[in-house]
Amino acid sequence: MENHRIFTTSFASVYPHYVNKAERKGRTKAEVDQIIFWLTGYDAAGLESVLENKTDFETFFAKAPAMNPARELIKGVVCGVRVEEVEHPLMREIRYLDKLVDELARGKVMEKILRTA
Repeated sequence: MENHRIFTTSFASVYPHYVNKAERKGRTKAEVDQIIFWLTGYDAAGLESVLENKTDFETFFAKAPAMNPARELIKGVVCGVRVEEVEHPLMREIRYLDKLVDELARGKVMEKILRTA
């Protein structure tokens, strides 16, 4: 797992897929961004910089301004994997983001997606 391909994939190459998944279900890019801001502590300028610089996932999470401690409340299955059981820390962070975008696309209200401790 240490050298999984997604770790070195640019966040900018996957971000449009998150947005498209949400928009196909009637949600917005702003909502996807809100999820990213909540999870990582990035703001709009920070996210724009990540996208422009084609920052990889490993660096994206390593340099996140403030990972939300409430992210540990994220439970469930995404891509056939139970997120709370993912052992590799970076892969778990990626799965948390996948799960939140999945919940958005499934119509869950934002207040429930953005867990509070």
